[in-house]
Amino acid sequence: MIMSRIEAPRDHDTGSLLDRLLTGLPAEAVLTDPDVTVSYANDMASFCPSGTPAVVVLPRTVEHVQHVMRVATELRVPVVPQGARTGLSGAANASEGCIVLSLVKMDRILEISPVDRIAVVEPGVINATLSRAVNEHGLYYPPDPSSWEMCTIGGNIGTASGGLCCVKYGVTAEYVLGLDVVLADGRLMTTGRRTAKGVAGYDLTRLFVGSEGSLGIVVKAVLALKPQPPQQLVLAAEFGSAAEACDAVCRIMEGGHVPSLLELMDRTTVKAVNDLAHMGLPESTEALLLAAFDTLDPAADLAAVGALCEAAGATEVVPAEDAAESELLLQARRLSLTALEAVKGTTMIDDVCVPRSRLGEMLEGVERIAEKYQLTIGVCAHAGDGNTHPTVCFDAQDPDESRRARESFDEIMALGLELGGTITGEHGVGVLKKEWLAREIGPVGVEMQRAVKATFDPLGILNPGKLF
Repeated sequence: MIMSRIEAPRDHDTGSLLDRLLTGLPAEAVLTDPDVTVSYANDMASFCPSGTPAVVVLPRTVEHVQHVMRVATELRVPVVPQGARTGLSGAANASEGCIVLSLVKMDRILEISPVDRIAVVEPGVINATLSRAVNEHGLYYPPDPSSWEMCTIGGNIGTASGGLCCVKYGVTAEYVLGLDVVLADGRLMTTGRRTAKGVAGYDLTRLFVGSEGSLGIVVKAVLALKPQPPQQLVLAAEFGSAAEACDAVCRIMEGGHVPSLLELMDRTTVKAVNDLAHMGLPESTEALLLAAFDTLDPAADLAAVGALCEAAGATEVVPAEDAAESELLLQARRLSLTALEAVKGTTMIDDVCVPRSRLGEMLEGVERIAEKYQLTIGVCAHAGDGNTHPTVCFDAQDPDESRRARESFDEIMALGLELGGTITGEHGVGVLKKEWLAREIGPVGVEMQRAVKATFDPLGILNPGKLF
C-alpha cells in the first residue's frame, strides 16, 4: 500500500530535517516549540486521532512551498497541508512526525477582474475577505461555508466545501477554474484556465478540488465570480411535523422555484436555539423551513412558496418585508450548531446528503436512531440540496455516551447510503469517514483512487492516512 512506503522521521533525524528546511526558509517560518506545534495537531472533528508534528512551517511564497516538498521527498517525511483547521472530518490532522504546512500566511488577493469575472487568490485568503473584496466591484463569490469568517479558500478547495447558497449557486468545485499546485516532489504545475470556456485535456483542476491535500499543495487559484445579485428576502414557515416540512421542500423544487436558500431545522434544533438565544420560536414547532430569493421580485417568489408551504401543512408562514427582517429570520439557522453544542458540550456533525425526494425518510430515520441510543440528535439541513447535518450531542467525559455517539453516527451514515445518498456532501472524508468511503465507492473505486494517488504522490508523503 502507498502508506507503507514512508515512516515518521526518527528522533535523531529531526535536526537534519530542521537544518534542511532552514536552508530555504526564513527562521520565523519554522516553528518547533512543542507548546506551539501541538496547537496545529487537529482540526475541529471529534473521534479523529492525530499525531505530533515534528515541525510547523508557515510559507509565504510558492518557492517556500516547493522547498518544503523537496526536503520532504528527500527525507521521506510526511507533509500535512492545513488552512484554518475549521474542517470537520480530521482531514487536517497531523501525522506523527510530520511537517505541518500551514498556508495561512499566503493570504493575498492577487487580482479581481470585473471583465473576466474572476479572482486570483492565494490559498490562505479568508472566504469572507474575498467575498467582501469582490462585492466592492459589484461581483459575488457564492460558496459560503458556515465558517466563512474563518475558513480559507485553500481549505474550501481541499474539502470541496459548500454552504447555505448551494441550492441555487452550487459548491466550491463549480467556481474553481484553474490552480497552481506544488506536487509532492516540488515541481509546480498549472491546471485549468482563466477563460470562460476551456476543455483542453483531462480536467485535473476538478481532480484537486476535494482531494484534501493528498495529491498536491494548492498555492494559487483562479476563481469564477458572478454579478452581485439583489438583496435577498427570507420567509419562515413553521410545521407540525418534519414530514410536512420535507413535503414542502419537494413541492418547491418540483414547482421549478430557484430559491437562493432553502434551510430546515428540526424540533430538537429549534428547541436548542430557543434555549440558547430565547428567540421565542413556538414550542409547538416540529420543523422550521427558511426560504430565500434574491430575484428582481423576491416578494412575489416568497408569496408563491408560502402558498406551497401552506398546502403542505404549514401552521404559520412569515415573509420578511426587508433585509433587516430577513436577517432576523436567518439568525436561528446561523445559531443552530452553536446551540446544539451547548446541549452537552460536544457534538459530532454529520453531513449525509440524500436525494431531496427522500429527505423526509432521512429525518424520520435519524429520530429513530436518537431514540435507540438515547441521545439528543438535532438536524439542520440545506434542504434544497438534500444535504443534512445530523448533529449528535454528547458528553465527551462519559465513555458510554461517547461510544453510543460514535455508533449512532455510523448508523446515520448507513441510513444515508440506504436512501441512495452519499456519506459527505461538503465536509469531506478525512480520517472520520475512511471506512465509509470504501463502502460507498466499492473495491474497484478504491483501487482506482489509490492509483490516482500513487501517480501524483508515489512516496505517499502527502497527507497520509486520509481518505483511504
